[in-house]
Amino acid sequence: MKIDILTLFPNMYTGFLSESIIKRALERKQVEINIHDIRDYSKDPHKRVDDYSIGGGAGMVLMPQPIFDAVDALKDEDTYVIMMTPQGVPYKQKMAYNLTKKSHIIIICGHYEGFDERIRSIVDLELSIGDYVLTGGELPSMVVTDSIVRLLDGVIEEESHEFDSFNDGLLDYPVYTKPNNFRGMEVPEILFSGHHENINKWRHDEQVKRTQERRPDLLDK
Repeated sequence: MKIDILTLFPNMYTGFLSESIIKRALERKQVEINIHDIRDYSKDPHKRVDDYSIGGGAGMVLMPQPIFDAVDALKDEDTYVIMMTPQGVPYKQKMAYNLTKKSHIIIICGHYEGFDERIRSIVDLELSIGDYVLTGGELPSMVVTDSIVRLLDGVIEEESHEFDSFNDGLLDYPVYTKPNNFRGMEVPEILFSGHHENINKWRHDEQVKRTQERRPDLLDK
């Protein structure tokens, strides 16, 4: 898989790409991630990428030309274009699985007061990571990229994400490690039983209980 990210602040990705699972996936060539400065595609002599909103209003708006040209330069027949915006559909785990099936993704990061509306004409999917507004789309693009990369074959053990929260509509079950007793809090006895069927039943019951307590809306669905 190849992921191209269009941004006004490429340096924000330095740590993201050089640490942990993302770094290892890049080194193993399990994914290719490229960061592109939108200004590099501007035809303005001063590399300007934004302008005032026609009709008035606060803030600056990203102009169509640099983003259209960037997408034109990067896309092929299999490219899937994503725009990060608070107006997008809420991002879900199932969508992350679906995106792993794409061979090439371009993610466009907004900034300032948003995008010239015409940019939406070249976008396949508008995504939001939550009902709040950030200073730009860079952090959301990292969230989406991370959620996709960890699901790619061989990046992490399949069992590690097979029982992730939301995979079966439920939150994940509680997990424990040593010591067995920490400050009076003990690991449930059933986990030492060695009876995998009983352990799996306990874990499922705990998933339902935790989801009921924390996200009853998931059970309603």
